[in-house]
Amino acid sequence: MPITQLPPQLVNQIAAGEVVERPASVLKELLENSLDAGATRIDVDVEEGGIKLCRVRDNGSGIPANEMPLALSRHATSKIATLEDLEQVASLGFRGEALPSIASVSRLTLISKRRGDDKGWSLQGDGSDAADAPVPAATAEGTAVEVRDLFYNTPARRRFLRTARTEYAHVDKVARQIALSRSSVAFRLNHNGKAVLNLPAADSPELEEQRISAILGKEFMAHALYMEHEHNGLMVRGWVARPTFSRSQPDLQHFFINGRAVRDKVIVSAVRQAYRDVLFHGRHPAYVLYLDMDPALVDVNAHPSKHEVRFRDSRPVHDFVRRSVESALADTRPAAGEAYSAPAQVFAAEPQSPAYQSGLGLPATGAGMQGRPGATGVSNDLQGLAQLAAADGAVLPDSDAEIPPLGFAVAQLHGVYVLARNAAGLVIVDMHAAHERVTYEKLKAAMLGSEEDGSAGLQRQPLLIPVRVNVAEAEADLAEQRASDLQNVGLVIDRSGPDQLTIREVPVLLGNADAEALLRDVLSDMAENDNSTRVEDARMELLSTMACHGSIRANRALTIPEMNALLRDMEATERSDQCNHGRPTWTQLSMQDLDRLFARGR
Repeated sequence: MPITQLPPQLVNQIAAGEVVERPASVLKELLENSLDAGATRIDVDVEEGGIKLCRVRDNGSGIPANEMPLALSRHATSKIATLEDLEQVASLGFRGEALPSIASVSRLTLISKRRGDDKGWSLQGDGSDAADAPVPAATAEGTAVEVRDLFYNTPARRRFLRTARTEYAHVDKVARQIALSRSSVAFRLNHNGKAVLNLPAADSPELEEQRISAILGKEFMAHALYMEHEHNGLMVRGWVARPTFSRSQPDLQHFFINGRAVRDKVIVSAVRQAYRDVLFHGRHPAYVLYLDMDPALVDVNAHPSKHEVRFRDSRPVHDFVRRSVESALADTRPAAGEAYSAPAQVFAAEPQSPAYQSGLGLPATGAGMQGRPGATGVSNDLQGLAQLAAADGAVLPDSDAEIPPLGFAVAQLHGVYVLARNAAGLVIVDMHAAHERVTYEKLKAAMLGSEEDGSAGLQRQPLLIPVRVNVAEAEADLAEQRASDLQNVGLVIDRSGPDQLTIREVPVLLGNADAEALLRDVLSDMAENDNSTRVEDARMELLSTMACHGSIRANRALTIPEMNALLRDMEATERSDQCNHGRPTWTQLSMQDLDRLFARGR
C-alpha cells in the first residue's frame, strides 16, 4: 500500500482513541473547557449514561462566531501560543484536540454567545476540515456543547462501551471530581431528566464543607480533619480523614494540583507514608487535598488524558505533602489543643494491694500533666477528697476543677478496658492499644532525639543476665548481617553459635519486656522487609513491633493511679486516638447515648 495523507476525519478518529475512551472522557474535556472559560455556573445533562447524550452548558466567556470553526479543528487553542506557555500551563485543557476528536465520533453541536453580544451562534461538527459556517442561534451568554450518539460511526469502539448503568457510574465519578476541584463554581448534574447533584457556589468555609459532604457523603466530613500548610512556595490545604475512617479501596482519594485533578504516584506515596503509623496494612486513607505551586515546576503535559503530572523536582513536593499530612494526623488525640486543669493530688496516693502486679512504669502523678495550667495545686478542701479518691478507687466528685478530656478512671473491665468518667459521660479505653501508641511515640521521639544529638540509636541498658536464644541458622545470619540496624533500635545482639544468639542490651524504654519474644518478632519483621523496602518504613515497623512488646497486656490488673496515668499520657501523645495499626484506642458514650440505651425520658 502506498504512503498517503490520511483524511482529517480519520486523523481525528485516531486521536479520539487517546482522549475519548467513554462518555466520562467526553464530560471531563467539556467541563475543563467550561472552567477555563471562566464559568461560574455549569449545568450537565446526560442520558443513558452519556452514550445517547452528554450536554454541558456554562456561563463562561463564550466563543466569537469567527472562531467557532477553529474550535472544532485540530491543534487550535486559545490557551497556549509559544513553547514558554507550554512549559507553565495554568489552564486545564490546552492541546486543541478534544473537540475535533469528539466531533469525529459523535453528532456534536456547539452553541455559544459572547458576553455583551446581541445574539449567539450554532455550529455542527463531524471532525472534518470542511465545517459549515455558524448560524445564528437564540441562547444565553456562555457556551453549550451537545454530544449525541457517541461512537455511532465507529461500531467497533461502541461495542467496547459497557451498560448505560456502568457508563453513568464513570460519568458520576468525573462530575463529582470536577465539582470538588472548584468549589466557587455552581454545578448541576441531571441523568435521564432526574437531578443528581445541585451544588451552589461555596464562598465560605462552612459552605465548602457542606458541598464536600454532598459530593463525598456526610460520613467523610464527620471524620475529616482540616489542614492548611505553606512553605517555600508550596501551599496545601484540604481535608484528611481520621485513620479510623480508612477504606478497603483507594476510592476516596482526591488530589488537585493548581485546580487539576491528578493521580500522581509521588503524591500517593507521600500521603501513604504520612498514614504509615496509623493504618492497618491493606487499608487506604481518604482525603481531599489541594496543592498550589508554580506551574513552571510541574509538567502537566506528561500524559494525553492529563491524569498524571511530572514534577521538575519531586523530592521537595513529596516531603512537603508528607510532613503536612503527618502534622494534621499528629493532632488525633483526645481534645487536641484544649487546655484543662486537673488536681495533681488525685493521682498522688498509690494503694498497696496484693491483687495488683508490679508497676508499669506509668508515673502515679500522671505523665503529661507537667506544665498544664492548674495541674500543680488544689484547695485544701479538695486535697482530702483527692487522696480519698485515689485510695479507694473512686472518681473525684463534681467540683470547680476542670475535668480532663478523658476524665478520671473508675474501673477496669475484664483486664482489657479502662472505664473512666469525664464531663460528657463514660469513656472506654482499650488499654493495650492505647499504651502501645504511647510507647511507640516515645520510642520514635527517642530515636529522633538520638539522631539530632548525633548519638547512635535508642538509649540502651545492659541486661544483668544476658539472654540466650536458639534460632534458625538463617535468622542468626540475618541478625549478624543487620547488627547495626538492631543496635540503632536498641538491641545489642551477639552470635554465640551457628543457631544461637545472645541478647546483651535492650532499649531503656522496654526494660521490662520479654527480651526473647521481642528479638524473635524483630527478626521476623526484618526477614519480611527485604532490602527493597525503604529504610525508614522498615525502621518504623521495628519500633512498632517493639512498642507492642513494651505495652500493657490483656488481663494485666492496673491500679487506679496507673489507669489515670495512662489517660493523661494519651491526652499528651500525638496520634493517640488510634493504635499503630489504625484501631481506635478509646470511645465516648455521652449521657444522651446512655439515656437512649436505657430508653430514659421516653
